[in-house]
Amino acid sequence: MHTRPPRHAKVAAGLAIASLAAFGAAAHAQDSNKKSQSRALDNISLWVGGYYTNNDTTIGAKTGILNTSGDVNLEDDLDFKKHKVEPRVRLDFLIGEHQGFTFDYYQVDRSHSKNLSEQINFLGQPIDATARVKGDLKFTFGSAAYKWWFGTGDDVFGLGLGAAYYKVDASIFGTANVNGQTFSEGSSTDANAWAPNLQLGWRHAFNDQWRMYVNANGVKKNGGKLNGHIWDAAVGVEWFPWQNVGFGAEYAYTRIKLNQDKRNYDLNLDMKVHGPTAYVRFRF
Repeated sequence: MHTRPPRHAKVAAGLAIASLAAFGAAAHAQDSNKKSQSRALDNISLWVGGYYTNNDTTIGAKTGILNTSGDVNLEDDLDFKKHKVEPRVRLDFLIGEHQGFTFDYYQVDRSHSKNLSEQINFLGQPIDATARVKGDLKFTFGSAAYKWWFGTGDDVFGLGLGAAYYKVDASIFGTANVNGQTFSEGSSTDANAWAPNLQLGWRHAFNDQWRMYVNANGVKKNGGKLNGHIWDAAVGVEWFPWQNVGFGAEYAYTRIKLNQDKRNYDLNLDMKVHGPTAYVRFRF
């Protein structure tokens, strides 16, 4: 005699079979995504490091008080150190297989004063050896972009569109004793702006541990209280001795040329920054 299985047993068996089928389909889809996604890309990718910069910085100012103008090179005129380590952080994450967001942040923060041993033309005025000049500069840059990656093999090419925020805190002040009279003059600014940001990139995976990349991005702004252009290019390599943690090294060149227009003076910044960057890399 054969006994018919209870109804709830049939339902439980059906649910179990359906669950196994769904799990198998999801696993298959995940495997397909992994195969179709380039190994040059990570779902989440984080760079944390230091930018060893070689700096060449000129600040030009015109004051309404004296109606004079002049340029001061921070490295040559004020003996600013040409090299300094600055923080740099970058974050990428994918939405799907070929699209995602990328973020970048760095800062240049420098300050120095000098007792002049020879005459220079400071803001249009000759300053003798009794002068003391102090310069301060803090430049902050951050960008966010939506990025498309093209390619599924070991080479992918990226195109990103987004926005960049930059801020300049800068000042040049000098005091001198000329012919028995004390003369002081200077200019300062604290300004920031938003501008459109275009990014280009290429990444290549040699294997699961070694990769290289090229990044380029540019900012261009016409008009407004802080206009000009900023562009940056870098080439780097990555090594992952562990699955999720590794190291990166790149060489970058950054050019910053900004103009601030104000009623009583103009303060301009022309800065060239280049040098190596070392990162600790995290990927997931």
